[in-house]
Amino acid sequence: MRTIAVPALLALALAAALPSHAADKASARARALHDRFLVLDTHLDTPLNLGRPGWSIVDDHREEGAFSQVDYPRMVEGGLDGGFWVIYTGQGDRSLESNRRTRDQALGRLLQIREMVAAHPDRFELALTAADARRIKAAGRKVVFLSMENASPLALDPSLLSFFHAQGLRMLGITHIGNNEFGDSSNPREGEGAEWGGLSPAGKALVAEANRLGIVLDQSHSADAVFDDLIELSKVPFVLSHSSADAVYDHPRNIDDERLRRLAAHGGVIQVNALGAYLVDTPANPERRAALRALGDDVKAMGGPTPAVLRELARKRSEIERRYPVREATFEDYMAHLLHILEVAGPDHVGIGADWDGGGGVEGLSDISQIPRITERLLQAGYTEQQIANIWGGNVLRVMEQAQAYAAKVAAESK
Repeated sequence: MRTIAVPALLALALAAALPSHAADKASARARALHDRFLVLDTHLDTPLNLGRPGWSIVDDHREEGAFSQVDYPRMVEGGLDGGFWVIYTGQGDRSLESNRRTRDQALGRLLQIREMVAAHPDRFELALTAADARRIKAAGRKVVFLSMENASPLALDPSLLSFFHAQGLRMLGITHIGNNEFGDSSNPREGEGAEWGGLSPAGKALVAEANRLGIVLDQSHSADAVFDDLIELSKVPFVLSHSSADAVYDHPRNIDDERLRRLAAHGGVIQVNALGAYLVDTPANPERRAALRALGDDVKAMGGPTPAVLRELARKRSEIERRYPVREATFEDYMAHLLHILEVAGPDHVGIGADWDGGGGVEGLSDISQIPRITERLLQAGYTEQQIANIWGGNVLRVMEQAQAYAAKVAAESK
């Protein structure tokens, strides 16, 4: 198995808040409902941790702070039944060598996730359908859907999508930071700008193939023009697996109200992100940034990102944050985005995709053990039990069922 690069690990973890864990707990009623619901998060970057030396999904890693936000003990504590475990690759320079490396990284990450499930069959199970997810929860295990963030691993050979689908892939994000062969990013790299005006010809073909296979398409990280193309081209609803509201905080990674309404009219779902820099304006502090970046050198000097090393780095990070305080996003900031999106799109078109282990987490919602607070606040806001159940999992599973029903129809018609 591959170990993850130290700079990638730190960049994601240092983007997250590292707040106190002493947040208010949900009421007994909210917790009881939360435990009854099928609670899924659509963007778990936790597979980034699977290759770390000495790290195990079944151990409690909370002392590692923002370096680890999801593990089995905290899934139980927070009532997270599972979700979409991400095959993430950063965007390379699109050279032949880079695209081969990205493809191999994705295959390695797929293997790591499958190995995690195989090593703990009493706790985790691969899910391929919505019915699987419901059955797995009823059996007391955790749901493992597979998703891909950034389609760059398919650049050399888009037909690999069929292989990934056969191995369990059920959600596909088109871009990440930087444009790729399939479309424009919401965050093009410096000097790039819009390259394709939305989806490229290869991207349009990829959408058709994902529809044919029954893979849910994910617009998060892609440009608004890609959203518009998906509305026009996709035969089934799509999702935004981890995005927030432009109207609350204007950021390229967020989406405007007009598109939220179009998403709902198309039957899609937006899963609300908890990455603080997308929720509020977080002012730059050069001294703080330099101190945090220096932690990368500490990792190398201390022998790599073992749990013990990262516990020490979490302590050092807390010291840096006390020395150079800046405004951090809070649970209330997160709820401002979630409640606004619910009002605009409606509760049948909203879910949760907090970007855990990928930079997500805010003051008062720092890891998955605290997610029952969301259920509590939705009850306080007047949403019904069924609406909250749909937000936590029912809505995204409905989109999956629609995607797979379309694929089955196409397959039947082609016989």
